[in-house]
Amino acid sequence: MTLTAPTPTRSPAPQLAARARSVGGSPVRDILAVTARPEVINFAGGLPAPELFDAEAIAAAYQAVLTEAPGRALQYSTTEGEPGLRAALAGRTTARGLPTGPDDLLVTTGSQQALSLLATALLEPGDTVLVENPCYLAALQAFGFTGARVVAVPGDEHGLDPEALAELVVRERPKLLYTVPTFQNPTGRTLPTDRRAAVAAVAARHGLWIVEDDPYGELRYDGERVPWIASHPGAEDRTVLLGSFSKVMAPGLRLGWLRGPGELRRACAVAKQAADLHTPTVNQLAAARYLADSDLDAHVARVARVYRVRRDAMLAGLPGALPEGSVWTRPEGGMFLWASLPEPYDTTALLPQVVRHDVAYVPGAPFYAGPPDRTTLRLCFVTQTPEEIAEGLRRLGEGLRGAAPGV
Repeated sequence: MTLTAPTPTRSPAPQLAARARSVGGSPVRDILAVTARPEVINFAGGLPAPELFDAEAIAAAYQAVLTEAPGRALQYSTTEGEPGLRAALAGRTTARGLPTGPDDLLVTTGSQQALSLLATALLEPGDTVLVENPCYLAALQAFGFTGARVVAVPGDEHGLDPEALAELVVRERPKLLYTVPTFQNPTGRTLPTDRRAAVAAVAARHGLWIVEDDPYGELRYDGERVPWIASHPGAEDRTVLLGSFSKVMAPGLRLGWLRGPGELRRACAVAKQAADLHTPTVNQLAAARYLADSDLDAHVARVARVYRVRRDAMLAGLPGALPEGSVWTRPEGGMFLWASLPEPYDTTALLPQVVRHDVAYVPGAPFYAGPPDRTTLRLCFVTQTPEEIAEGLRRLGEGLRGAAPGV
């Protein structure tokens, strides 16, 4: 007798978690995938210029730690981070006006992980988070995954409005405020000192956490450095300062850090244990060795000189590229500027037509927590040479002139 195996019944696989279904991917990443062709001049990314990486000195740092202490470099490490790296970071932070010890810091796998850890440690579904308007896109994703309610704080060309912040804190009872106050992504604007002091005072008065993200602050081209919000009276016990080597050393190292009060920092360390145990040891040791053997400040100054020329090239070319009536920011540093086209231009609808001219930008709409301004767009000016920027803006102008504004 021949036995026939029964045909198995198939039920659908269980659904994804609600947070995975409700939070979309990054439009920036999607645009980069579509515009990966080498002929495209891509103003859409947030990529540092690779030709400016201090590759030789970074390679020497890796070589040194792998030669001198391979067992340690390739081994597990503590969740909080390598002591030598934390000591070096604490020294740099203290030298910039914020007294910091090694134990005040948690090393993270890029500052993006720090955002995720803070969201895990602080937010329950339904909690309210206040953000700038517009806001760093990946922060909106991180908060969205927790089920938090994200509310934008009104502002102007100088950044968020502290009076509007105070009103929202009373009305919404938020858990935290997230801000990139220096050379903000996406706008490039910098919050003035008086507003920073006012934000610190609001947080002190109402018991608000401040998450101050500073990935771009060292890339200053004009003007004087503005002290961190974390250094203002009232902010000491309620501000978490995030930093990163991605924009000043190399993003592939995936090294960031979190400076914050002890109880919250320890909660983030527990969340990090569940996420990845620790940031790769060899990367941490190599970064510490680089800081000991090389002059990072001199390297950053060299990079900033090049980036300033590229920013100026983009500012010089924008009047001929954008429609009459457009306005844009003039950032004192960082990597981005923000433009608004006149009505009825819709930069999301226009992007596919512009990409046909082998140039790309990021539409502004995804950066808004609330109703978006569809006339806006973000341009990154650091990755291309001045000549490439000029050609890219020529293509951008051609693409915009050849398209119907509202299409």
